[in-house]
Amino acid sequence: MNIQGQAALVTGAGSGLGEAVARALAAAGARVALLDINEASARRVAEDIGPNALALRCDIADATSAAVALDAASAAHGPARILMNIAGVGGAKRVIQRDGSPAPLEDFERTLRINLVGTYNMVRLFAARAAVLEAGADGERGVIVNTASVAAFDGQVGQAAYAASKAGVAGMTLPLARDLAQWGIRVCTIAPGIFATPLLKELPEAVQQSLAQSIPFPKRLGDPAEFAALALHIATNGHLNGEVIRLDGALRMAPR
Repeated sequence: MNIQGQAALVTGAGSGLGEAVARALAAAGARVALLDINEASARRVAEDIGPNALALRCDIADATSAAVALDAASAAHGPARILMNIAGVGGAKRVIQRDGSPAPLEDFERTLRINLVGTYNMVRLFAARAAVLEAGADGERGVIVNTASVAAFDGQVGQAAYAASKAGVAGMTLPLARDLAQWGIRVCTIAPGIFATPLLKELPEAVQQSLAQSIPFPKRLGDPAEFAALALHIATNGHLNGEVIRLDGALRMAPR
């Protein structure tokens, strides 16, 4: 797909990986809707990008909020053919707490609702809209890039909820691609390792360096621009479909 002139949706665009993807899409000539539950953060990025960027509040796990945001984006930029699903939450909690009590079930449910249910919610809403668009080259109507994590495959102690949610995103990649193939909509997933996002940069420098040294090569944290470059390549490479791609410098996470 040629990104130039296309309408694109980016969730979690107010910071980190989502911000990097939104900026890269705009630089490639797309009209970008920056969707984030923190509208102020999305607005900051959109104002810096310029007139082809629009900030919208969106709770990806809420059907109404997401539908309203997609309708607003379409009214401003036209129907979208690109969805970059970047929004998500982290966090870690052991199954048995220090006081011997079980971890709160609501914490597990919240993580799955945002990371997994929220991702699927955006996919279904976007796909239904893209399916009625005029087909382009090879019959393509749209492309979806979801975000998992290396934790989907080698999650650490305390990451049961996070790993389960991201494993779900990875696991539904091929079924989604097969499901949406008849409509000319491709689906791929990126599973990033340790990236230099604003949240991670809040850690002490010594901790950041220790994390970087755990990566075989290159021994540094991932640059959000590298994540964005892969996301855009997936959008432009029409034969990439149904694939989960690790972007981690050959990292395999230790138990803790």
